[in-house]
Amino acid sequence: MAVQRSEVACALTFTVQEPAEFALGIGVGLRLGRTVDDELSVVGHDQAVGVRVILGPDGNRRHLFSAEPGELSISYRAVVADQPGEPQRPTEWDLLTALLPSRYCPADRMTGFAQREFAGYTDPVRRVQAICEYVFEHLQYTPAASGPTTDAADTLLDGRGVCRDYAHLVATLCRAVEVPARVVAVYAPGLSPMDFHAVVETATGGQWQVWDATRLAPRSSLIRVSTGRDAADNAFATILSGRAELDRMEVTAIVLDGDLPADDHRSPVRLL
Repeated sequence: MAVQRSEVACALTFTVQEPAEFALGIGVGLRLGRTVDDELSVVGHDQAVGVRVILGPDGNRRHLFSAEPGELSISYRAVVADQPGEPQRPTEWDLLTALLPSRYCPADRMTGFAQREFAGYTDPVRRVQAICEYVFEHLQYTPAASGPTTDAADTLLDGRGVCRDYAHLVATLCRAVEVPARVVAVYAPGLSPMDFHAVVETATGGQWQVWDATRLAPRSSLIRVSTGRDAADNAFATILSGRAELDRMEVTAIVLDGDLPADDHRSPVRLL
């Protein structure tokens, strides 16, 4: 397979009301076989703000900085070249973590429903396909339909949500029928309207496979940003202390070589 080249960017503007500590999750994730040429700029009071980077598991990066009250502007741009390689094999720790309930994925509260609806599919891949089909058919994609406290049980009852709600519900139902699942934040070429995006990876077939119940972008062109249990681990911006409000956000993501690939959203796909 040829090298896959993409370009992504985002611009965020905050109003900081009180001195605040930020953790950004917008930098493209690192992995073997991936080249990332990127640049992050944080500006407050017309001066550059110092940023430090911490590295986590699964190639996750967080950019940490402090900001004083006033307008804060953040811009990020990256050109990414992915060389296909061997699939990442889930470790025993990965499998255990991906089966446990989490803040937005209360699998223990939804076991009865999930077992009744999906346990009859003995093949794990078919089980995941059935869950994604159910979520796609029973949820309505509705901007601003959910909030920062909405979990998968809320989404199932409400019947609507955005990408993170779809991902939380898929991951929760998978865990409830003993399929390890984790949530991945991505840049998504082809997504309309363009935004940060969230999808699910399941440990099936001895590797991680990616699923997107929104069906809004082809999975093989997604660019991984971070991986975790749910949105608590994958937020694009977390205010660790102080107060700040997001005023503006723009996101772009394009494939640099060729057209967007087709996707039936049923066949297993591996996320680079």
